Amino acid sequence: MQNDQDQTNINGATALIETLANCGVELCIANPGTSEMHLVQALDRVPRIKSVLALFEGVCTGAADGYARMTGKPAATLLHLGPGLANGIANLHNARRANSPMINIVGNHPNYHIGYDAPLTSNIDTLARNYSSWIKSESTASTLAQDGADAFTATLRQTPDSQGQIATLIMGADAAWGGSGGPVAPNSLPQRAKIDDDTIEGIAAKIEQGGNIAFLLEHHGVSPEALANASKISVKTGCRLFTGTFPARVDGGPGNPEVERLPYFPEQILQTLQGLDHLILVGGQIPASFFAYRGIPGQLIPEGCQVSCLSRVEEDAIDALTRLATRLGAANERVKTFERKSIPRPSGELDTKSIIQAVAATMPEGLIVATDSGGGNAAHAYCQNSAPNSWLALTGGAIGQGGPVATGAALACPDRPVLAMLGDGGAAYTNQSFWTQARENLNVTTLIFANHSYNILNVEYARLGVTDVGEIAASLFDIGSPELDWVAMAKGFGVAGAHAKDAEDLCRLLEESYKTPGPFVIQARA
Repeated sequence: MQNDQDQTNINGATALIETLANCGVELCIANPGTSEMHLVQALDRVPRIKSVLALFEGVCTGAADGYARMTGKPAATLLHLGPGLANGIANLHNARRANSPMINIVGNHPNYHIGYDAPLTSNIDTLARNYSSWIKSESTASTLAQDGADAFTATLRQTPDSQGQIATLIMGADAAWGGSGGPVAPNSLPQRAKIDDDTIEGIAAKIEQGGNIAFLLEHHGVSPEALANASKISVKTGCRLFTGTFPARVDGGPGNPEVERLPYFPEQILQTLQGLDHLILVGGQIPASFFAYRGIPGQLIPEGCQVSCLSRVEEDAIDALTRLATRLGAANERVKTFERKSIPRPSGELDTKSIIQAVAATMPEGLIVATDSGGGNAAHAYCQNSAPNSWLALTGGAIGQGGPVATGAALACPDRPVLAMLGDGGAAYTNQSFWTQARENLNVTTLIFANHSYNILNVEYARLGVTDVGEIAASLFDIGSPELDWVAMAKGFGVAGAHAKDAEDLCRLLEESYKTPGPFVIQARA
C-alpha cells in the first residue's frame, strides 16, 4: 500500500488495484479502451503490479493462463467491454479446462448509459457465464475493492468438474471513477477438501484384490508431489499410471516420475486401456472422446472395466495419494523416474519426425514447452528422456493457445527457456504474441511446423472414409496459397527468425535461440 496517498480519498479503480496488489496479484495483461482509463491510471499509481500490453485480447487471456500454470497464482487481464471480452473467450475456454486461476476485469458503461444502446453495448454477463466460476457486474465505487478481494479468493477456490477457476469482474466506468473508502484487506485463502478415510480404505481394498489396475491422474493429481506418491503405489502394486491426453501442466523428463500419456484418437485410447479391470480416477473424469464418431463410444472405458474415484478435481489429490501410499505400505518405495538417454541428432530433410527428434536432441535443462499442434503434442513422449521440462498442453482444443501461453510462461519464469511448438494454422490465430514477446524481451523460441495445411482436418476427413478429396474440400484445409512466411511475419513484429534448411540446421537454430536472450522464430517445413 502506498504511504504517500490518502487512502480514504481515492477512486474505486485505485482501491481495486491496490487491493489486488495486497492480495498478491503481480501481473496485469491488458488491452484497454476508453471505459478502462481510470484503471490504467490506477495501474500507473500501483507499480507493484507489472503491466504488460498485448495487441489482441486472446493473447491477454492465453498469457494469463500460461502465467497461472507456471505459478499457481492469478494474473489479471484488463479487457474492453463485451467485444474485447469476446476476443479473449477462446483462450478463456482453454484456461477454464486447465483450472487456471485468473481475474478478468472487463470495463462497461455506467448503468445510466446502457439504456442509450451505444455502439459497444452488449450483454457481458452472458459472455462471461460460459467460462467463469465467479461473476460480479453490479459493483459500485464503494464495493469495488471488496469485489476485487472476492474475485481473487474465487480464483483459488477449487470447483467441481470443469467449472474452472476464472473470476470475471464487470466494472462500470462510474464504479471506477467514483470515490471509495480505499483498499480492503485480503480474504482468508480457501483450502482443498480432503477425502475421508472410508474412500482410502475402499480404494486400497480394491487394489489389494489384484487384477489389471490403472490410475488416471489429472489437474491436482499431476502435481509433482501427487505423481511421486502415485509412482510409489505403482512400484508397490504394479498398477499403471496415466495422465489425460492434454494435461494443463506436467513436469517431466529425467528425475521426474514416469507416467504415460493417453493418446488422442478414441480407438487408440481403447486399445491402450484394453484388458483393464479397474480404472481409478485422481483429479479427473472418465476419458471421453474429443469428438463423437459413429460406432465408437463417447466414454472410453473397456468393456467390463470398473471405475472408482479416489479424489475429485476440487479435492486434495496430494493428500489422498500420500495416505493411500501409506495404507498400501508403499510410502518408502522408490519413485520410478524417467531416465536420461542420449538422443541422436537427426540429419537430412525435415519432416515431423526429424523436427521432433531435433527438439528432443537439443533440449536445455528446465525447458518450458507450450504446444498448439499435433506435432508438438506428439513430441512429448520423445522428449522425456532428454532433459527436465514442464509441458503445457492444449487443454480445451481451441487453437491459438500456444503462443500466448508461452508468453505468459516466460513472464512467470524469466530465468527459464520457453519453446512454443505451433502448427502454422493455429499460430495464425494469435501471432500478435510475437509483439509482446519482443516488447518484454521474453526468452521464447517459437517453432512453426509449416505444413501449409490444417492437417488435423485432412486426418479427420480421411477417417470418414473419404479417399477422393474434392477441390472445394481440399481448398478449405489448405493454407499454402499463398504460403505464410513466418520469419517475415515475425520480423514485422520485432522478432528475429530463420527458416530451417534441414534437420542439422534446425538443431543449430534451436541451440542458438536458447542461448540468445529474447524471442526467436524458426520456420520448419513439416
